[in-house]
This record gives sequence, C-alpha cells and structure tokens, in this order.
Amino acid sequence: MELNDAAGRPVRRLVAGLVQRAWKWVRDTGMITAGTPAGRRFGAFGAGSSIAFPPGTIFGEPWIRIGEDTLVGAEITLSAGMVPGLELGPEPVVEIGSGCTIGRGSHIVGHKRIEIGDNVFTGPYVYVTDQNHAYTDPQTPIGRQWPIDEPVRIGSGSWLGAGAVVLPGTTLGRNCVVAAGAVVRGEYGDHCVLAGAPAKVVRRWDPGAGWQPPLRGRQAERAAAEAALLAAAADDGAVRAVPLTAPDAADAPLNGSRARPPR
Repeated sequence: MELNDAAGRPVRRLVAGLVQRAWKWVRDTGMITAGTPAGRRFGAFGAGSSIAFPPGTIFGEPWIRIGEDTLVGAEITLSAGMVPGLELGPEPVVEIGSGCTIGRGSHIVGHKRIEIGDNVFTGPYVYVTDQNHAYTDPQTPIGRQWPIDEPVRIGSGSWLGAGAVVLPGTTLGRNCVVAAGAVVRGEYGDHCVLAGAPAKVVRRWDPGAGWQPPLRGRQAERAAAEAALLAAAADDGAVRAVPLTAPDAADAPLNGSRARPPR
C-alpha cells in the first residue's frame, strides 16, 4: 500500500499543479476590466480597475460607474434597478470612486442612488442598498408593498468591516470606520467610528482634542511612534510634519506627492 502511495505522489503533484495553473488562467482571463466586453457595458469603468472572477450577479451596467484603480472581489452582487433590462434614466445609479477595494461576496444593490467615494475599503460580505421594504399596510404582505428608496452616500477614505450593512438613507462622512457586523442608518459626519446593531458612534475625531475617547493600547502606541518618525523626518526637510494621530494623515503630502494607502 505504501509503495502504491509513493508511486502516486508524483502524479498527484503533477495533476495538482496543472489544475492550479489552469484555475489561475481561468481567473485571470475571466476578470472584468475596462478592455473586456463585460467592462465596456458599464457606464464607466476606469483604467486599472477590475472585478475578480467569478463574479456574482451583475446587471444594470450602463447605470454603474467605477473609477480608476478600484478592485472588486469575486462573487460580488453589483446591480442597478429592480431587474435587468430596465431603463433608468440619464444619471448613474451606482457610482464607486477611484482607489477603492470592495471585499469578496459583497452586495451593492442600487435603485435610486448609491455613491461611494474614493479610497473606500470594505471587508468581505458587506451589504449596501438604497431600497428597503415597506410595512405600512398591516393587511398586505410586506414583500408585496411598494419599497422605499433613499439615497446612500459613503464618504471618501472610509472603511467598512466584514459583514457591515448600510441601509437606505445613510450618509457617512469622510474617513469613517464601520465595525464588522454593524447595521448603519442615518447621517454621520467625518471621522466617526460606528459599531453595533443599530450602529452608534463610539469614537470621533475632535480637531482640538483628538480622538474621543482617546485611542488605547497598540493604536495609541503606533500613532505616537509614527508621529515621532514623521517629526524627525520633517526636521531634516524631507517631509512636512503632520501628526499621524490625525485621521487625514494618509492624505499628507510626502515630497510633493500625495500619499496613498498600500494595496
């Protein structure tokens, strides 16, 4: 038995290698980019952007716009309109900015207006929608009542953790954090940290006092260390000193160019 297993190992390794290379070729070839037929169906599909293979449900592409250098994970649901083939007017329904990363298995389901700013990152399985069921008539099944549409806006630089849900009528300011599993609805200013279901603000940035409540543990240590390094570099004239405890530190000019978070 051991001899047979030993004899079969090289064959299994060969087959495994062939399967893995074939799957990589399928994924690379099936990826949606600006130059592919699927990419050209979109209202806009920026250079350097891609939707990984295999995608999930995608329809209403003429009313979906994607900026440059945006990465969308596999098994995504990305839709505009109730069903495929509808005429939705001259304006885009779903707009995703440049430099974004949308996690695998996420759902962005638009009917009226969903606007996602630049450099927004999400974890996997995030759900964003601008439509919800109505239940005003107690005699009519909820699924048969006319739904309610309210626009959604997610500000540039924000981060949405895995499994977060963004409901109709939500406006998030710039550089907001939404914790994993949070259910968000309402209007929130810049630099808020939201957690819970329903989500509540658990931390925010104050220009005079910094983060309130203050950062703790490793976050605070890292912020202090980065601020010290940046200040030392500024003394040498290499960069302009910007305290990295500030939420806009990622946008600080470095040697005349704009810094960008690594991918």
